Amino acid sequence: MQDVFVNIAWALVFTVVGGTVGVLLILLATLFIPKILARLTPNMNEDKEIARGNQAVAEYFGRIVAATIIGISIVIAAAIFAGVMAALY
Repeated sequence: MQDVFVNIAWALVFTVVGGTVGVLLILLATLFIPKILARLTPNMNEDKEIARGNQAVAEYFGRIVAATIIGISIVIAAAIFAGVMAALY
């Protein structure tokens, strides 16, 4: 019976650590993805275009950042799930 509680404790540790790392990765992604996108489009200043009201640039920029965050979130969720499953077996 004690093994069950130890496994549940490890699953909790993996979940908390994985969630914390996940949040940090998403925060880092939101900082670096706009900079990377700006380097990929050197002839266009996205900030100026968005401030001027260019809807196409704003939607493109938002979709790229959102897709990156969703992709990172899926990878983090899979890692947390794998850690929990490893702890419970």
